[in-house]
Amino acid sequence: MGLTYVGVTAKTETTALKSARTRAAKHFYRAKTESKAWLLCEALRELNDKGEIEVRVLSVVRGKAQAHKEEVRIRRELQPALNSDVRGD
Repeated sequence: MGLTYVGVTAKTETTALKSARTRAAKHFYRAKTESKAWLLCEALRELNDKGEIEVRVLSVVRGKAQAHKEEVRIRRELQPALNSDVRGD
């Protein structure tokens, strides 16, 4: 598909990448079980398996406020097609 989404997540697993994969799996599950009309959910519904999602860690920072600042910076830079929430922009 080639569409991108940028999101912030907390490190809840042993590595940042595992945490990001867990978060992506939650997005996939919600897309399949809820009827949200969000761009991300609509794109995820087209996939057959969460393994089809490419997950990358773009930055690691400490603190929630800094994480949200970094997310805004990255979204401005990459302009991901699947982000519909532009708070902070």
